[in-house]
Amino acid sequence: MSRNRIIPCLDVDKGKVVKGQKFQNVKEVADPLTLAKKYVKDGADELVFYDITASTEQRGLFIELIAELAKEVTIPFTVGGGIRTLDDIQKVLDAGADKVSLNSVVLNNPSIIKDASERFGRDKIVFSIDAKEVASSTWHVFARGGREDTKLDAIEWAIQGARNGAGEIVLNSIDSDGEKNGYNLSLTKTIAEAVDIPIVASGGAGKLAHFKEAITEGKADAVLAASVFHYDEINIPQLKKYLDEK
Repeated sequence: MSRNRIIPCLDVDKGKVVKGQKFQNVKEVADPLTLAKKYVKDGADELVFYDITASTEQRGLFIELIAELAKEVTIPFTVGGGIRTLDDIQKVLDAGADKVSLNSVVLNNPSIIKDASERFGRDKIVFSIDAKEVASSTWHVFARGGREDTKLDAIEWAIQGARNGAGEIVLNSIDSDGEKNGYNLSLTKTIAEAVDIPIVASGGAGKLAHFKEAITEGKADAVLAASVFHYDEINIPQLKKYLDEK
């Protein structure tokens, strides 16, 4: 078994798994429960479920789906999207999720990470960052599905989240998302060296070597991907064998 975690990501909209490029041209892929079962069988280390429109549509979480997933999924899974309060976090964990991912809510209430980690434990709190390069080696945090530049420096934002008690960071490069040209190694490495918590690289996986590069050059502790798994371009047993050999 590879010591670095392999994490399929399921972006869910209206009860279906969807995928796009750079948060655009979103297309339906499959039923989340069917995919989740497949990934468990294939040997995924964890799963991530994001309700990608809950925050922008200002609606609640898919609690019923989370509960259904919890009955069938035997590996740790994280849920994000539409979480606004500590009570929302409680509901997600009570429904069976192992961790919650906080993104948009932190922009409006940065202290929620500290409050959540103190109440639920640091290991339950994932800090998700959508970053985009705005100048050479300068990345800003983007909100609203990658449409809004918050002007926040992504490196400083990551440091603040780690300091406030996040257990790990999922770092998504908007520039690389869905492009399959490789993870943003410069961004990943810069943040990995700036914080003392695990970094999950996200955005850009297209071939086996990209996963290795994220771990070795990007210094990521885990690698997250979506479409290459969804469309069987790369399967998890093949990926784990490759990483073990490297």
